[in-house]
Amino acid sequence: MTDETPQPRADGQQPTVEKGGLWGVFLAAIGLMWPPFGMPFSLIGIVQGRKARKAARANRGQAPGAVLSMVLGWVGLVVSVFAIAGYAVFWNEYTAYRDCSARALTTSAQQECDDAWRADVAERAGIPEEEVPALGS
Repeated sequence: MTDETPQPRADGQQPTVEKGGLWGVFLAAIGLMWPPFGMPFSLIGIVQGRKARKAARANRGQAPGAVLSMVLGWVGLVVSVFAIAGYAVFWNEYTAYRDCSARALTTSAQQECDDAWRADVAERAGIPEEEVPALGS
């Protein structure tokens, strides 16, 4: 990051403003809100931010949002990786819960599915059942 502020050009024009950083923020935010399917959006947000910073440096211009798009993109990638890891580790428990919920026609039957989910995940993760979040509403 440079401490130089963009100077007006010799011919009186204002410095250029790279808009790729703003697009990168938008795409990285989508990636952050939609894990793990938003991973490509996070990657594009990182690339857009990097391109905008390079172009702004080359043209002695500004790239608003470029750093933010890279930060949000990396956070989105980390969240997506953890989501994928969670799906991989607890896939059997999740599919059992999904199948149980599909068969549950009453509130008490759904409660039994929730209790079974908590017990299965607690056993697999080695944590108390009270700390396992419910999947149902």
